[in-house]
Amino acid sequence: MTAFKNLMDFTRQTVALGQISGRLGWDQETMMAEGSGAQRAEETAALEGVLHARRTDPKVTQWLADIHDATLDQAGQAQMRLIREQHTRASKVPGDLAAEIARVTSSAQGIWAQARAAENFAQFAPTLERVIALKREEAQAIAGDGDVYDAMLQDYEPGTSAKEIGAMFDALRPRLVALRGKILGSETTPRALDRDFDPDLQMALSNKLAQGFGYDFNRGRLDKAVHPFSSGSGNDVRITTRTDPRNPFNCIYSTIHEVGHACYEQNISQDYLLTPVGNGVSMGVHESQSRIYENQIGRGAAYSDYLFGQMTQTFGDIGVADAEAFFATVNRVSSGYIRTEADEIHYNLHVLLRFDLERQLVSGELAVADLPEAWNARFEADFGVKVDKPSNGCLQDVHWSVGLFGYFPTYTLGNVYAGCLNQAMRKDLVGLDTEFAQGNTSRATQWLAQNVQQHGGLFESRDVIARATGGIVNEQPLLAYLEEKFGQIYNL
Repeated sequence: MTAFKNLMDFTRQTVALGQISGRLGWDQETMMAEGSGAQRAEETAALEGVLHARRTDPKVTQWLADIHDATLDQAGQAQMRLIREQHTRASKVPGDLAAEIARVTSSAQGIWAQARAAENFAQFAPTLERVIALKREEAQAIAGDGDVYDAMLQDYEPGTSAKEIGAMFDALRPRLVALRGKILGSETTPRALDRDFDPDLQMALSNKLAQGFGYDFNRGRLDKAVHPFSSGSGNDVRITTRTDPRNPFNCIYSTIHEVGHACYEQNISQDYLLTPVGNGVSMGVHESQSRIYENQIGRGAAYSDYLFGQMTQTFGDIGVADAEAFFATVNRVSSGYIRTEADEIHYNLHVLLRFDLERQLVSGELAVADLPEAWNARFEADFGVKVDKPSNGCLQDVHWSVGLFGYFPTYTLGNVYAGCLNQAMRKDLVGLDTEFAQGNTSRATQWLAQNVQQHGGLFESRDVIARATGGIVNEQPLLAYLEEKFGQIYNL
């Protein structure tokens, strides 16, 4: 067992350094001065060089060869599986390329933010071209004769392919489009909020809701960022949100969404701390946690009853008559521009748009210069609305600036997983709605912690969902949930 102990000791140091790199990213998004961007890019590149050297260290190759997996317990075998996958993948990427990707994507974040603020895509386009070229080079090195985009997907949802995801999306699209059509043709029109809401009070309420969902502030914090995100794992997991005086739901539901991510990381067994198993198994499973917290629980009729009371207590008269009307307002369907603010019907259409466009960018079928036109045309076709400015179009998301190609489809995959988990949870736990109406989510979040979160990377992603649901992993529970919920709200 000496080789295994040596490997794990070395790996824990590598994982710890990776956490430090993540903290640099958190700081850049929340606290760092604007003029520090160039230096931060160099710092990030230097640290990535160290990490890449450790991941490809010949000692790791030797330890992997010396260890017999059959002599290890279940957790040890999972550690070996993940270390071996990471080592093999990293070994195919030249160290100078890994460092250059880190440098360019770090500075690209700031360039994207400036271009977004200036509503000027041309200001960002050369940087995006550079990011795509570097990520394509990296993926080609990994894929060999295989598909480049599939190689990118493995960073976020190991074991899947664009063909598999595309087939699932093709099954989702017709019923989503049909449901959207029925809703928009309905005579029922839930009222939208139409007044200002103090940003400081939004943050105070969001802190309270985060704690109510089980987020441990002793091991984390909530800050503001341009694009809400969750960062870290184990005993240092940080979340961000954003405020808009005209849209408090943006802050509230972004917070609940990121709490789902954060609780996943906080609830992984402490036995796996600072090891490969001590992180969420995939972004699809990660999104299943954020989406079930945000939607099936947070936007459900019972919890919205509780939230209505909290909103009126915090802000006074919010312009909505009662809890029933508030439930409809929370779930109001409209063809908005912004993915993170989208209702549950349009959200997946946002993702499908990005999935198709990023595959075209990676393959070279779509030139970066033509991205705004392609985005705007697809958006108008799917949403029936013309994009009015780049920040409401192809500059709204941070993902491509930091090289996260292959990430977007995991959002809808997470919705599919959340539908399966919600169905199974409802079968196992009777009386949840009575508790949700009191703001008590503890039994639901404990069920998720026990059946999904505590395992971290112990099992492969589809196995995690299958074990929790009794084997059900398909899009049907999600579609049934959406059709029932919105059929009720819109009297379909």
